Amino acid sequence: MKEATGELNMTVVTIVAIAVIAGIMALMWPQITNWIQNSFGGAADAGCPAGQTWDEALGRCV
Repeated sequence: MKEATGELNMTVVTIVAIAVIAGIMALMWPQITNWIQNSFGGAADAGCPAGQTWDEALGRCV
């Protein structure tokens, strides 16, 4: 019985830890997406000819 209780306690601790990490990620998600867009936003323009940029709405270089 003690072993089963210990496993249950560890399961609860694991679930709480995952919930805390998920909550922190949810709060930080806008900052993370902004960082990704600022860091790699120009990567799509790499295939466009000089002077043109990628237009997401049209799906081509303009």
